[in-house]
Amino acid sequence: MNKATNINPAVFARRKRANKIGLALSMSAMGLGMVFLFWILGVLVIKGFSSIDFSLFTHSTPAPGSDGGGLANAIVGSLMIIGCCTLISTPIGVLAGVYLSEYGDRSKVAATTRFVTDIMLSAPSIVIGLFVYAFVVAQVKHFSGWAGTIALALIAIPVVVRTTENMLRLVPGSLREAAYALGAPKWKVAFMITLRAAQSGVMTGILLALARVSGETAPLLFTALNNQFFSTNMNAPMANLPVVIFQFAMSPYDNWVSLAWGGALLITFAVLGLNILARVVFRDKVKA
Repeated sequence: MNKATNINPAVFARRKRANKIGLALSMSAMGLGMVFLFWILGVLVIKGFSSIDFSLFTHSTPAPGSDGGGLANAIVGSLMIIGCCTLISTPIGVLAGVYLSEYGDRSKVAATTRFVTDIMLSAPSIVIGLFVYAFVVAQVKHFSGWAGTIALALIAIPVVVRTTENMLRLVPGSLREAAYALGAPKWKVAFMITLRAAQSGVMTGILLALARVSGETAPLLFTALNNQFFSTNMNAPMANLPVVIFQFAMSPYDNWVSLAWGGALLITFAVLGLNILARVVFRDKVKA
């Protein structure tokens, strides 16, 4: 006999009513959140698009009280800092994730690494900025783009490590066993078979890590600081979009505030683009 026929009609009605109430509350909470989200995005798009023009990408940030100007130095500075952060965080994060997944099942080093990674994932970005300031900036006696790169890399590495480990663990064990049966050594199985099978998920984690660090302001305030002039010297203070937006948004100059809205829109589109790229281009599941 079907067990559903033995359910008390009153109990069934109560459960159905509770389900409808829970669903209604969930949908209401989602709707409220979406209203505020679209409100923020709407204001950003309206005010940001009015500031977008050709000079935004060709002129450097203006001096106080001057007209015009752009964000060319901040855009180039952000690209350089995030690019260097990618070159540092990607190999370290991927290699650490491979070790945790393939070699660290019962290792105390792996357990410690996971513990430290979890702490870094939950640590406020301003704490990481202060850490880099104390151990890098204070030692060399000046702010620099390299210090900002280190701070962002410390934020991105745990994301890449965790994503890589989780994606590698989704690879079927039969794939590893088949490679071992053919006589392949463990290191070759890890890098040539397992990592290649999970490459879509790993790339997604890398892109999501970059999307997270691209808008970080607090670490760069303590490390890269800012530079009013166009500079590609990573060993000196360097302009970057998050800090420029932070400083210009609170200024009394209308053109500075306008540039802040334009920079905020650029970062929003960049983060949105990275998220779309991570979900569309690399949306294939782990290859079996």
